[in-house]
Amino acid sequence: MPRSLESPLTLSVVTPMFNEREAVDHFVARLRPVLDGLGETYEVVAVDDGSTDATVARLLQLRADWPALRVVSLRRNVGHQTALRAGLKSARGDYVVSIDADLQDPPETIGEMLAKARADEVDVVYGVRSDRSTDSSFKRNTAGLYYWTMRRMVGPWVNDQAGDFRLMSRAVVDVLNSLPEPRPVYRLVVPSLGFSSAEVAYVREERVAGETKYPLSRMIRLTFDSVTGFSAAPLRIATWLGLLSFLICVGLIVTGLVAWGSGGVVPGWTSLYIAVLLLGGVQLICLGLLGEYVGRIYMATQHRPPYLVGFDSDTDTTPIEAAEREESELPVV
Repeated sequence: MPRSLESPLTLSVVTPMFNEREAVDHFVARLRPVLDGLGETYEVVAVDDGSTDATVARLLQLRADWPALRVVSLRRNVGHQTALRAGLKSARGDYVVSIDADLQDPPETIGEMLAKARADEVDVVYGVRSDRSTDSSFKRNTAGLYYWTMRRMVGPWVNDQAGDFRLMSRAVVDVLNSLPEPRPVYRLVVPSLGFSSAEVAYVREERVAGETKYPLSRMIRLTFDSVTGFSAAPLRIATWLGLLSFLICVGLIVTGLVAWGSGGVVPGWTSLYIAVLLLGGVQLICLGLLGEYVGRIYMATQHRPPYLVGFDSDTDTTPIEAAEREESELPVV
């Protein structure tokens, strides 16, 4: 049942959205019957991540017929994980489900997640993809490479078939909201906390409409955020690269000394060329890795908010409501 002001909330469904106008109606049409059928009090927190299409306008129209739909609009695009963070901050349910609006993760699984959390008395229930055949081979291969890397750099508890579709108890959400990280990657942070967990398998579906919001550039950015935000391994890699470069240079020095001692004619430019390229390349890699960490430290010391809420339909007057109010206050001619 939808949320009422008098009753506590059992479930919050958090949905980050960015330019999802084509998918919004399909998403609501599938999600609402599922939540109504649970017999629980609920809210749906739709976080608009600075969309440039009519996503917000359509959400506000749908909210007029579905009061449980709550629209939180951010002032600018901040990325999927930060938008999810804004949704978790706003959610008020005893359990919180995060799900994308593209319907690749089926809303019908939410009831099974909630039942499993209660039956097994666990704090987290992960949605685990049992079939990803609807994804392109490029998507599957790059995702596999990402999770393979994360398991080796972060820990073996990273599940390669669990994304951001999960149910969490209020205790987990409160811990996540208290974390000071400016750009957390929740698919790594949540399992690292060590809360009791279970899994629910589902078949990943095709995107219902629109284009993917995780092109190659964003996948690369997610990888950098995952690595630099959760592991110091790149710094150790830089150390090993420096050591390897030093050993190669020592080998070149020994070769040069042997050639000089034997009286051989050594042109010199080849070894110099190799040494300069090797040292320059390794130094640039190390500086780039160090720059990633220094940049994150710099951002953290600024204490700037990772996002700003433009309006929240539960507490603020929305643009549509403001327009209706202005129209009602116009004098009758």
